[in-house]
Amino acid sequence: MTSRPLVAVLDYGSGNVHSAVKALAAAGADARLTSDRTLALEADGLVVPGVGAFDAVMSALRASRGDEVIDRRLAGGRPVLGICVGMQVLFGRGVERGVDTEGMGQWPGVVTEVDAPVLPHMGWNTVEPDAGSRLFAGIEEERFYFVHSFAAHAWSLPMEPPFPVPRLTWCEYGTRFLAAVENGPLSATQFHPEKSGEAGIRLLSNWIDGLAPTSL
Repeated sequence: MTSRPLVAVLDYGSGNVHSAVKALAAAGADARLTSDRTLALEADGLVVPGVGAFDAVMSALRASRGDEVIDRRLAGGRPVLGICVGMQVLFGRGVERGVDTEGMGQWPGVVTEVDAPVLPHMGWNTVEPDAGSRLFAGIEEERFYFVHSFAAHAWSLPMEPPFPVPRLTWCEYGTRFLAAVENGPLSATQFHPEKSGEAGIRLLSNWIDGLAPTSL
């Protein structure tokens, strides 16, 4: 019997963590909510949830040294998945209601307000994944659940061989913004897979299928 991949959900003070744990378990993971640094570093996969303001999420990550855990995992090629504001903070900066906050800088770019007549962007929407996306394999036409007012609107990270080409997924609400990114060991979604029903479970399952179980 093949063991279920161990996925740590980083508990650093952000909300919405328990629904993520349940969804990951339904998708086939041994999902554990944890603030334990060793477990977060050594798990097969790490999920970084995030709700609320960019500045508050970055402050909580730094206070718990969660940013260091993410850096160390990625330096070793260990998979990380960011969700919602957990995706936004991976970019260089976030500008939110006049507050300009430095992000983790894993990807260049600035997270800014979505240019739409009604905010937040809340509810179900379709997405446009790149050909060859692993996350969206078999669910390219599905809808996903969004709750946000800010997003990254451009991708500017140059990639040359031997590095793999990032797979970008876009969504349109007022303007186009990045709904998901797959960039080597680092993936992220602006929407909430844990709130996206069967399509969200299948996306998480696609991510889990790419993890290599360890003996933890």
